[in-house]
Amino acid sequence: QVQLQESGPGLVKPSQTLSLTCNVSGYSLTTKYYYWSWIRQPPEKGLEWVGAIAHSGGTSYNPALRRRTSISRDTSKNQFTLQVSSMTPEDTAVYYCARGVGDVRNYDLWGQGAQVIVSS
Repeated sequence: QVQLQESGPGLVKPSQTLSLTCNVSGYSLTTKYYYWSWIRQPPEKGLEWVGAIAHSGGTSYNPALRRRTSISRDTSKNQFTLQVSSMTPEDTAVYYCARGVGDVRNYDLWGQGAQVIVSS
């Protein structure tokens, strides 16, 4: 019954900011001690962890993306949002939200994924 669903634009122009929302049903974002992550997978490449927000609201980011990345949440709507600024074609990927922290191979819940293409 716990489900995650990504939503947002499928096409982003270079230099613009990506904003994706993960809607979570069946489980509260504030319940200890789970973490909620964003992961992406560029074409023909492996999974790359982007960042996470904890039950407390604290955040953590992939150092390679920290400068451009922000994760926030709206507990009243039980959703969390990813923002990635200064998008480039190299940011083209399928973006997933998921429940878990650490090794992504051990995450227990995943959304279906949202295809994001960066192109002018």
